[in-house]
Parts: sequence; structure tokens; C-alpha cells
Amino acid sequence: MDIAKKNKIIYVLIAVILIAMIVTYFSNSSNKLYGNDKESIQEVIKSIEGYEDESVEILEIKDIDDARIVGFLSNNNPAYIQFSKNQKGNYKWRNIEKQAGQSFTTFLIHKSKNESRNLKFMIVTNQENNIAKMELEVNKQVIEQEFSVNQKSVTWIDIDKDNTLVFKYKYYDKDGNLLSDN
Repeated sequence: MDIAKKNKIIYVLIAVILIAMIVTYFSNSSNKLYGNDKESIQEVIKSIEGYEDESVEILEIKDIDDARIVGFLSNNNPAYIQFSKNQKGNYKWRNIEKQAGQSFTTFLIHKSKNESRNLKFMIVTNQENNIAKMELEVNKQVIEQEFSVNQKSVTWIDIDKDNTLVFKYKYYDKDGNLLSDN
């Protein structure tokens, strides 16, 4: 075999390898799950270990800067998932949490990994919730928030962070009776 034929075979093999690498790269990147819409958020949640076989009911999707926070019920348990927007504009999940056996759960949300001020409290409830009012004391400032009982909901409370945070809670039923405090 002469050198021209060998070179031609080598070039064809290199081209085939490059095409295979490009096809593999694009097929893998197109299969990645992102939280860009309600359906893909559900797919992302169900792809996470521990959530594969759970029912998922999305209650609210909220975008804050480059973060997307989703309050949902996982097998009727309050939960949330947080996404960050990547350079291509897709939302990639970075944190997920749920509270099993609860009807009313508070989650402290940081908008970004580096964000230290302007935190948010997200409260997720299911239809078994009997808490109608919460008094949240943050660094000796009291914030009152009312809730609809026996309703699935997501409620937000803005928290300005100074240095350290000290939280105290009081929960009341629909008749104004104190359920618990800390």
C-alpha cells in the first residue's frame, strides 16, 4: 500500500472519530435535565435519589435574580428545590429538601451561594395544615404572617440579615389559640 492510501485511511479514521465525539457530546448535553419549565422541573425532581417514586405536586415557581426556587409537595410532604441559571440560560438544580410527616414547613432560602443579605423564608403547607398565623421574631423584630388553614400553599417572608440571626416562632390555630412556640 502506498503512502497516499495510508494517509487517506488515516484522515478518514480521524474524521470518523471526530464526528463520533461531536455526536456523543451533543447527544449527552441534550439529555441533561434542567428546571426550565414545570414539566422539566418534575423530571429533575424525579431523577434525584430518594424522589424517584414519589408523587410531585408543584405549588409555586419563583425566579429571584439567577435563582429559581420551586415549592412543591413530595408525597404530600412540604419540599423545595433550588436551581441556578448557568451560562447558557438553563436552570441546573443545586439544592433540594423535604420534611416528611409535616403539614407546615419553613425553609430558609439563600438566593445565591455568596448572598449573605436579604434572605427569604419560604413556608410550604399541605392541605392538613392547621396553622392560621405565625409570629416570627428575627433579631427581636416580630413579623406576623397569616395562612389559610387546610390549604396547599407557598408563602414568602423577606428577612434582612445583619450579622447573626436569632429566630423565635409562635404558631396559632384559626381560633387564635397558641399551638406552639420556641
